[in-house]
Amino acid sequence: MVLLSLDNIKLTKLSKIKNEKGDIFHIMKNSDNGFIDYGEAYFSWILKDMKKGWKRHKCMTLNLCVPYGCVKFIFKINKDGIIREETIGEDNYFRITVPPNIWFAMIGIGNPRSLILNIGDILHDKNEVESMTEEQFSIISN
Repeated sequence: MVLLSLDNIKLTKLSKIKNEKGDIFHIMKNSDNGFIDYGEAYFSWILKDMKKGWKRHKCMTLNLCVPYGCVKFIFKINKDGIIREETIGEDNYFRITVPPNIWFAMIGIGNPRSLILNIGDILHDKNEVESMTEEQFSIISN
């Protein structure tokens, strides 16, 4: 059994290949650290100064990157006060691998919006993810 810890979140520097016709942004290969399996990939926009979250996946490992804009991710385990923050985007190009059972929220920093890509190791299942509003999360966190 793996101990649940914010240290289990992996930050992987990604490569960008300069191209005069448009840069190429590497995301993930099946040989990369953090790759477990492929379930699905999806994009999500987040507007500047907007917050999405809190969410927690019970089974899915997320592989998050931001090829356009900039996003601050906030991670928390259960209801304790310990948090971890990571800010990634096209100028700080990393992939964040998030194991199951870690709460997270995200704040858009890029103007006017930022694009988030998640490569999940399983298909999305509405019964597999928990969501809370900021107010609900604040109440249970105290």
